[in-house]
Amino acid sequence: MNIDTKHLHYWMQAIRNSENPMRTLDAFWSGQLKSKEWLIDNLDFVVRPYINKTKISIDIHGGWVGVLASMLFQSKLNISTIRSIDIDHTCEPIAVMMNKGEEIQGRFKAVTGDMCTVRSDSDVIINTSCGHITQDQYDLWLSGLPHNSLLVLQSNNYNIEEHVRTASSLEHFKEQSNINILWQGQLELPLYTRYMIIGDNK
Repeated sequence: MNIDTKHLHYWMQAIRNSENPMRTLDAFWSGQLKSKEWLIDNLDFVVRPYINKTKISIDIHGGWVGVLASMLFQSKLNISTIRSIDIDHTCEPIAVMMNKGEEIQGRFKAVTGDMCTVRSDSDVIINTSCGHITQDQYDLWLSGLPHNSLLVLQSNNYNIEEHVRTASSLEHFKEQSNINILWQGQLELPLYTRYMIIGDNK
């Protein structure tokens, strides 16, 4: 996929204006960007036969600083709106700047909140932060989701302090996730393996 200069400008502004630019830059590590591009490519493949709509709405739970949202807006997917939800309040202003053009158009909104308590009813619900929440938190999150949304989940086997629920394999991640699976795969990266499943709530 291509990143246009207008969005790149907003990315640079978001990094420059953030309270901790080095932490914001963590969202641009090669593994992070490749994982997001991989998600977008496969979501485009799955979403067409699943959702019979001209334009789709998306909620991203654990949206961090808004890079995934910005990349989605620049993809081939026909997106009406994206809402990026993160429990870290410092992410909201960064995510807004990352997606400033779409925010001005009323197509993007950043929300500070706990994914377990924020209600979602979008066509697609993405959670790339499955490794950052406990199994109990995940089960609570899943129980609050509608049954007619397409779910996109990512985790990995990268054992660092902030990952409280890693998966040892794709099969392990599927067991943890407990959804009806339409697509599954793994992406080998230098430091870890990224797992992804796309499906719907049982």
